Amino acid sequence: MSLSVEGPLPVSVCIPVRDDAINLQACLALLGDFDEVVVVDSGSVDHTAEVAQQAGAKVLQFKWEGGFPKKRNWTLRNHVFAHPWVLFLDADERMNAEFVAELRGTLRDTPHVGFWISFTNWFMGSPLHHGDVFRKLALFRVGAGEYERFPEDAWTNLDMEVHEHPVLAGSIGALSTRLEHHDFRNLKNYLARHNEYSSWEANRFLWLLHADAAAWQGLNSRQRFKYSHLHRWWFGWFYWLLILVVKRGLLDGLAGFHIAGFKRRYFQEIRLKIMESKRTKTKA
Repeated sequence: MSLSVEGPLPVSVCIPVRDDAINLQACLALLGDFDEVVVVDSGSVDHTAEVAQQAGAKVLQFKWEGGFPKKRNWTLRNHVFAHPWVLFLDADERMNAEFVAELRGTLRDTPHVGFWISFTNWFMGSPLHHGDVFRKLALFRVGAGEYERFPEDAWTNLDMEVHEHPVLAGSIGALSTRLEHHDFRNLKNYLARHNEYSSWEANRFLWLLHADAAAWQGLNSRQRFKYSHLHRWWFGWFYWLLILVVKRGLLDGLAGFHIAGFKRRYFQEIRLKIMESKRTKTKA
């Protein structure tokens, strides 16, 4: 991975993976401006680790024991990063030169300890420029905090923080340049992942029903609205209308229409899992 003539950025990139060689190779190929790239693997049985090593990345192996910490927090606690900032990327996310330029101009004297990053999602081979733009708090100072912790070891099969946000001590900004979220895996994989995610969401909702006020206060306004209404019959339809009409997802054509339908189905699945869990007294 050759470096830019301007030198490396003060940012370490961390990529948690499992069986994702097909996406990881394309991701790593665009990280030449970063001189520390750490790939945290979970015992992949494909060529994920080999792809990372051939690209010059450091490879850490993580084995989840079913409780805290999961993959990202484990890395924050066990790896000494070479730089003061860490950027958590997924293997299906793509760097670009404009984003690198914004990092160079922003991190030099920023008062913030973290930054929200937005993504242009690709779905069924098409970019989604409208709708509900995906963003996450993926860049922050090492030592400023770690990802949310829930008593979830009894109700999740996910070994990595997916919906959890970092809880940071300090102000948070936002970068304007989008990265791309471009998954080369198929629709079957997409649906399987979201089946796991909907179970996680249902179980978090059920946990929040009995949680104390501090748990609710830790949510941002968007999360508070979602978990207050996630069990309502209309919530999936509300989200469908929001992203198609209010946020102009229809301008993305058939891809925008289809992704809105899948999102509506996703929230309907969460609601049904909540209902079933209440009836059977088991986890979703």
